[in-house]
Amino acid sequence: MRLATISSCSESDYLGNEHGAPDKHEYVAGEVFAMARASKRHGTLALNAAISLRQHLRGQPCDVWMTDMKVRVRADSAYYYPDVMVTCDPADLGPAAPKGFLEAPKLVVEVLSDSTERIVSREKLFAYQNIEVLEEYVLLAQDKHEATPYRRAEDWSEVRPGGEGLLELASVGLSVALDQIYEGAGA
Repeated sequence: MRLATISSCSESDYLGNEHGAPDKHEYVAGEVFAMARASKRHGTLALNAAISLRQHLRGQPCDVWMTDMKVRVRADSAYYYPDVMVTCDPADLGPAAPKGFLEAPKLVVEVLSDSTERIVSREKLFAYQNIEVLEEYVLLAQDKHEATPYRRAEDWSEVRPGGEGLLELASVGLSVALDQIYEGAGA
């Protein structure tokens, strides 16, 4: 969740200040935006998605990251904090990988909220398309059991749900029940 712009600075200053900062900030083309804290429901949805992905990808050369890892969108000079990311790219996993951010996720999952829906469903959707290896971007609604995937293979069009109550994550070969993602998140 993004709050108002708090300052302007260079990319290197942003990275230096963000490391170890008590609060998170996103960076877009020289502007720094404070991030609001997530609700319990938001956190539960992100955690459930990450757990499902982690269990599915166990033993594969991939990592699942949650809210405290940034993604760099080089083309837009931007750093965002997605709710969940999956990377299988050696550039993100090896010893020479950048510290504190990923550059090559294959899947990004964002949990929508009233304050961020426009940013997440428009700005970030367009920005993430500039990550050449990104295959899939998924939005999880908080107010209903609904997931909206967008896929590079579908020209980033909204993909209609596959099976009844299932979220199909084509990028990682996972089909998961929405009830599993929404478990414990309240009504």
